[in-house]
Amino acid sequence: MTLRSRLLPYLLLAPSVAFLAALFLVPLVQTISLSFMEEGAPSLANYSRMVSDINFGPAVRNTFLLVLTVVPIQIVMALAMAMMLQKLPRGRDLVLWIWTIPLGISDLAAGLVWLAILQDRGYLNSALYGLGLIEGPTAWLTYETPVALFVGVVVAEVWRATAIVLVILVAGLQLIPKEYKEAAEVFGARPWTIFRHITLPLLKPSLQTALILRTVLAFEVFAVVYAIGGTNFPVLVGEAYNWQRNYQNTGVAAAYAMLIVVISLAATVVFLWALRTKPEQQP
Repeated sequence: MTLRSRLLPYLLLAPSVAFLAALFLVPLVQTISLSFMEEGAPSLANYSRMVSDINFGPAVRNTFLLVLTVVPIQIVMALAMAMMLQKLPRGRDLVLWIWTIPLGISDLAAGLVWLAILQDRGYLNSALYGLGLIEGPTAWLTYETPVALFVGVVVAEVWRATAIVLVILVAGLQLIPKEYKEAAEVFGARPWTIFRHITLPLLKPSLQTALILRTVLAFEVFAVVYAIGGTNFPVLVGEAYNWQRNYQNTGVAAAYAMLIVVISLAATVVFLWALRTKPEQQP
């Protein structure tokens, strides 16, 4: 093997490594440094100010409530949709294409769509008023209606991001050999038994990927919340944005960013450990 052929793989990888270093590692190191610096000296003042922020508690609570509500709903919905797709004798690609349309819509655009539906003079109020269920425009997205606001954000986020989970699970189902299912059917196994003892265990690597991806993205939710609830529904990323954009305090914004990174990494480690799959158990 010549020197050129030995170096070729490294040369091909070099642009992507440089790209990641410039756009990920350097900003990450700078963010860590900013979060632990106060007037040019090492300090925990930014973290202390973040914890004492009046919106810190509600932001942590709302972010975890969203993750714990949205992610399980999306996993169950996507799994059911993927199983239904497998049962379709024809038109499977068309149905999958329709279900994945939200993937082509940006977070902010999806939030604005649901704002048009849920706002005082939106489509929902118009429909309820037409049915005689309300006497006039009703505010669903205010500080005085936290439950309705939370439900609105959950519905919008589920509608927007379930498709990415569906795509991952559909790809995972395609990797499961049909011979397992056919052998189980020969021995008289029922559909629920096949799903529980064959499909679900062999789908574990795809479920692990979907859970990690959606959980990390759910902890970073911002545009949908900002479009629907504004400052009435604080979340961690929204507070980082406020401290950077409105309060011009980069240190506290960096502290919020580091908190989100730590929480996301912890969730990833938990899923990698809880759903670990041995090589011999993979399809």
